[in-house]
Amino acid sequence: QVQLVESGGGLVQPGGSLRLSCAASGGDFSIYGLAWYHQAPGKQRKWVASVGTDGSPYYEDHAKGRFTISRDNAENTMYLQMNSLRPEDTGDYYCQATRDKYATWGPGTQVTVSS
Repeated sequence: QVQLVESGGGLVQPGGSLRLSCAASGGDFSIYGLAWYHQAPGKQRKWVASVGTDGSPYYEDHAKGRFTISRDNAENTMYLQMNSLRPEDTGDYYCQATRDKYATWGPGTQVTVSS
């Protein structure tokens, strides 16, 4: 089964950009549906965006027009390009891989949007 590790988080000013990466190992990356989730401090984890095995992207409303999800099956990596960041984007970001009833998560990467 695939294992996931996120990277790319950090501190950024409002209006800035970050690119998160989710590196996979231990399985055939290309057969998994992939997604990013956001967990704000003290809040539940929420879906942000998904990318299908065919590369088709899907976005939660607040991510549309600001975030871009993509995958590189040759590099076993998924990305989330985040632009025009807002303080409410602060929190932990997790990647998820799913196939049939199987789902796995990475440990998360922290994003702080603050001046």
